[in-house]
Amino acid sequence: MTRIDQVEPEASSVTGLDGGDAAESAPRPQSLMLSFFGIHVLDRPVALSSASVIDVLARVGVGEDAVRSTLTRMVRRDLLERHRRGRKMYFGLTPRAVEVLRDGHRRIWQTGAVNRAWDGTWTVVGFSLPDSWRRERHDLRSRLLWGGFGPLQSGMWAAPGRVDVAALVDGLGLDAHLKAFQGASVAPTDAARLIEAAFDVPGIARRYQEFLTRWDRPEPAAELDDLARQLLLHTDWLDLVRRDPHLPAEHLPDDWPAVRAEQVFHSLAHRYDEPARARAAEILDGITPSED
Repeated sequence: MTRIDQVEPEASSVTGLDGGDAAESAPRPQSLMLSFFGIHVLDRPVALSSASVIDVLARVGVGEDAVRSTLTRMVRRDLLERHRRGRKMYFGLTPRAVEVLRDGHRRIWQTGAVNRAWDGTWTVVGFSLPDSWRRERHDLRSRLLWGGFGPLQSGMWAAPGRVDVAALVDGLGLDAHLKAFQGASVAPTDAARLIEAAFDVPGIARRYQEFLTRWDRPEPAAELDDLARQLLLHTDWLDLVRRDPHLPAEHLPDDWPAVRAEQVFHSLAHRYDEPARARAAEILDGITPSED
């Protein structure tokens, strides 16, 4: 199982929605590139020229050098594969990248941002690792966070719903040090208080509010074309939903901002889709990789 948290590069400075430097909050070049390939390449037998990718990412403020270095890094990480045609270089998705992008697609269009179907089940993972295993502990915690878990107490994490723990921790080599259970909480454990203790609910809400500040207005990113808006919107939204533990709506505030944020995302994604695809068709230079 490949997760996006395993393939993200270091933070980079790109132009934000207001046209200025936004090093702290702007999407990273690899995140933008994955979003673009997910929208315009996933499930299509096509590889795109480096010039095409440079053109697209320039629209959101990523420079040519940053694009080229990101393409090289993604090849090294088995996310893209090169195809040479004369003096041109083309880049297509690897099976690993397809897995990452399909996971993102599921989170956006199937899982969604609002969990209205929780059946009261929790998945609980307990672990005990030697103090010297700092890297192993970091890797395990990263996987648990990715899977929607929050820390209940030292060595015990919980996530709402039924999580496939074996798949989540696959490859870490820590199975002998883990214990996993699924079931419902009972008195005196209250689900609402458990959520409050294990998850940063105000922090999650703040991220959705920041999304609404950027996008819930008549003409967000008005200085950009629809292809650029589409790319920033999808990248921004995927970052939100992949960091969201998908807490049950019944135990969240009535004005939970993810509800409005998801409505805004769907509306804008629909608005930008057709003109963005038309613009992409005009500028993208692609080949069929099977011709190699």
